[in-house]
Amino acid sequence: MDNDLAAKLARREKINEGEQVPPVVTTVFNPYTEFKEFTRKQIKDFEKMFKTYDVGGDHFIDFMELKLMMEKLGAPQTHLGLKEMIAKVDEDFDGKISFREFLLIFRKAAAGELEEDSGLSQLAQLTEISVEEMGVGGAKDFFEAKLTSYNIISIPKASCVCTADDPTVLNPLQTIYFMVAI
Repeated sequence: MDNDLAAKLARREKINEGEQVPPVVTTVFNPYTEFKEFTRKQIKDFEKMFKTYDVGGDHFIDFMELKLMMEKLGAPQTHLGLKEMIAKVDEDFDGKISFREFLLIFRKAAAGELEEDSGLSQLAQLTEISVEEMGVGGAKDFFEAKLTSYNIISIPKASCVCTADDPTVLNPLQTIYFMVAI
């Protein structure tokens, strides 16, 4: 931080003395224009997930946060595996994953550029569910499997108590299930 301040002050001093100093170019990251293959909702979902695991709140997922994320997703990685995951998307070589680099994981997964059994591939698979591709039944199966893996109660068979007023009223067992799941 002090080096940054010193560099800025030195640059300002050169400007004040009349020297020609190249302009500082800053780039603003806009995920909606750079990652056009994702919808706004998908990017918001990715951002929410990123912020969930950015425990330090520094806008980066560091080594320990990545380790925690992979453990919580049910795909723990070795020390070397985690380092490899970061290295594959760390474009600025700071040893952390920025939100832009996090989005690159999902871009590479969609393009089929990730090794099938790699940690990044597992991350992309464990955090993505596409109702368009899998259909509502496939999404239902995905979430039921997730809940079952977390040892939440077994899932009751779908059945409705149909009335003239509301044909979609859940039976009492389903109501309890949904209250527990939430």
